[in-house]
Amino acid sequence: MRRIDVNTDTGESFGRWRLGEDESLLTYVSSANVACGMHAGDPVVMERTVSACAANGVAVGAHPGFPDLQGFGRRQMKMTPSEVEAYVIYQVGALRAFTESRGLGLTHVKAHGSLYNMASVDDGIALAIARGVARSTRKGENLVLVGLAGSTQLWAAEKTGVPAAPEGFCDRAYGSDGNLVPRGVQGSVITGLDQVAARAVSMVREGTLTSIDGKPVNLKVDTICIHSDTPGATEIARAVNQALKAAGIEVVPLHEVLGL
Repeated sequence: MRRIDVNTDTGESFGRWRLGEDESLLTYVSSANVACGMHAGDPVVMERTVSACAANGVAVGAHPGFPDLQGFGRRQMKMTPSEVEAYVIYQVGALRAFTESRGLGLTHVKAHGSLYNMASVDDGIALAIARGVARSTRKGENLVLVGLAGSTQLWAAEKTGVPAAPEGFCDRAYGSDGNLVPRGVQGSVITGLDQVAARAVSMVREGTLTSIDGKPVNLKVDTICIHSDTPGATEIARAVNQALKAAGIEVVPLHEVLGL
């Protein structure tokens, strides 16, 4: 039986501001990428999110982003590689305090928003994130770096000696170059349940998707992301979960997919 991890970006509320359908989404995913207080999240939200993950048996990973609450981490910032590395270490450490207090291990790190997109094409940023993950890894621990399938981020993980997991997006459109279409472009976010579910199955079974301009894109993925802020995210997660299982694909946490 084929296996795949389904992850969601979560814990992205802060203060009185609420975003996403966190608790209902966790019913249908196997891993959660928890915001660490820079692009979103705060200590109370991190505590609540980690607790919900523990209750649902969902693996927890850190979701570090640029220090940009106002822009939700989706604006590019000019930071040196050493600054990026330090910010990754800081955010992973903050989340680890909550996971360890619940007796949970930290399984992976996935950059957020513009930091993720920049790391997909920029050698310096990609290596900075990978070094941050390497320095955040405890002895005997396999902290996995999640990055866009086929991207520079995966190259950086290999170069740094960090285990990596290529990621696919069933609710986002791809360009023919294999990169995500910017959110400002019409059609970049996909919300149709049947379409999203079919894309998830295609990524796992065939390793391909059709780009926004109708061209095939080859994708080898170990994990599939569902954004918690996409309209109808819980319904999307449910449809994807059911479609994968109907296709004979087991949904399991990332370490089980990778055999770690």
